[in-house]
Amino acid sequence: MNKYLVTGGAGYVGSVVAAHLLEAGHEVTILDDLSTGFRKGVPAGAALIDGRIQDAARHLDPSYDAVLHFAASSQVGESVADPGKYWANNVGGTLELLTAMRTAGVRKLVFSSTAATYGEPVDGRLTETSVTAPTNPYGASKLAVDHMIAGECSAHGLAAVSLRYFNVAGAYGEFGERHDPETHLIPLVLQVALGQRESISVFGDDYPTPDGTCVRDYIHVADLAEAHLAALGAAAAGEHLVCNLGNGNGFSVREVIETVRKVTGREIPEVTAARRPGDPAVLVASAETARQRLGWTPTRSDLAGIVTDAWQFALRREAEKNDGA
Repeated sequence: MNKYLVTGGAGYVGSVVAAHLLEAGHEVTILDDLSTGFRKGVPAGAALIDGRIQDAARHLDPSYDAVLHFAASSQVGESVADPGKYWANNVGGTLELLTAMRTAGVRKLVFSSTAATYGEPVDGRLTETSVTAPTNPYGASKLAVDHMIAGECSAHGLAAVSLRYFNVAGAYGEFGERHDPETHLIPLVLQVALGQRESISVFGDDYPTPDGTCVRDYIHVADLAEAHLAALGAAAAGEHLVCNLGNGNGFSVREVIETVRKVTGREIPEVTAARRPGDPAVLVASAETARQRLGWTPTRSDLAGIVTDAWQFALRREAEKNDGA
């Protein structure tokens, strides 16, 4: 059994990873100020410290085997309107976390990074050697943290893995997306199915793709969690390993909408809107590095299965609201 600190572990991905760690028999402490996370996202058996990553120095000690770092501000639009918040939270906070880890002698880190570090790709299939040119402060802050971690590994022997997610979706039992506001496509379409919004907007239907709508790579959150556990085993002292996490297959916006219709059996009105600036036609991951270095292969790649799990979680949340929970 190992002992892990999970920063941001009450959020969507962090909660699912924490649940997987507990199921594997490990001891888990979550550090989360619940500003964007949820107390319901804390798995049974995990200890919760209500605090920010800037508080990590008060809680880390040599008994911890590693840190899994999810705590971050993550809204693209907000990062454009308030970039200082993103530099302070994502970069400044992580710098303090790295310092606290070094002081406590905790020498292993798995970092929640993002495909937003790449910006607008020239080629739709991205590898870890693709040009990194983020188009917003959110992506830039995550890329800056990757550079910071690389320096820590080189100078101080940290063992670290940065996992660059593509479109995370689905749910894992009682753990799923609770974002407010919601910006991700699948839960937004499910809100239409539940009658919580009138229609779903399709931003552009004239892209050079089979049906004219953008194509994205969707990865099930449980597959993502398994990659984090594999990353803990693959981290090597003095090395900063960067891995893309995706299925390697793309689904268009209209394919997602049609799949939600089939899974839910409900009407999903759609409205075609103008393209959004900066939306590339195709954004798909090459996850070959994760396959080779982590021994990881996604096993939940079927879009209908991803949507079904997300739908069951959405129905559970709706029942909770109706029960006053």
